[in-house]
Amino acid sequence: MFELVEPIATVTFSEVPNDAFLAIGMRNYWDGYFAGRAAPLGMAPAEVVHAVFYNFAEGEVARHIPWVWGKTTPREAIAVRERGSAAALRQMIGELADSPALVRVADLATRAAVSAPTEGRVLYAGLRALDVPGEPVARLWHAATLLREHRGDGHNAALLAHGIGGTEAHVLLALSLGMRAEEFGRVHHLPKAQLAAVVDGLRGRGLVDAAGGFTPAGRETRERIEALTDELAAPAYEILSPDELDELIAGLEPIAAAVQAADD
Repeated sequence: MFELVEPIATVTFSEVPNDAFLAIGMRNYWDGYFAGRAAPLGMAPAEVVHAVFYNFAEGEVARHIPWVWGKTTPREAIAVRERGSAAALRQMIGELADSPALVRVADLATRAAVSAPTEGRVLYAGLRALDVPGEPVARLWHAATLLREHRGDGHNAALLAHGIGGTEAHVLLALSLGMRAEEFGRVHHLPKAQLAAVVDGLRGRGLVDAAGGFTPAGRETRERIEALTDELAAPAYEILSPDELDELIAGLEPIAAAVQAADD
């Protein structure tokens, strides 16, 4: 489900929504990112947004929050994000956007997306408080975003349960992709000394070896975190019968494939 939901939800980080945020006064991509994604939290201070977003380096959120709220409001940011994301998704999937099958997929995905528990899931709960769009393409994007953030909140809980900090999580992800930490896009911009200290900390805990790769314990820790993340994400789909879940998967497959093809 993650592999099918993720491409649909993350159209929100593509060119069309970004241009929509630039048009209302955002200075750059990250202004729009933080305005749109944090908007369900209301005008929360940077410290709160940082805690919820978890894996951004210290100070990154504060470069955008609360500055963006001097240019827009959370309500407007939610509307801009929805319109831009729906437009991007429609553009990427072409004729699938107007098919009866998409309406059914949007309905099934929405049933799952609004059924999951909100306890301990701050960002997901914020999204659940929003109105569900009526237009099918927008509804599908909204459902995918709910499911993504529900999973993301659970992933943060899994990381915390294993004592993994936000930047450490990016280092472990980089290693799982066969990359060194300093090559990974989300953290390569950090000061070398700061990133080296994070890697050294993981090495001191026996998770990273002298060459900067996984130790067996490090690989096992990451696998446990991913398994727990999957386990915590599963309740969202329990409302669907096995046949409905199969139908949802079959319906999402061509849509996710079309989005991924448009990105390539």
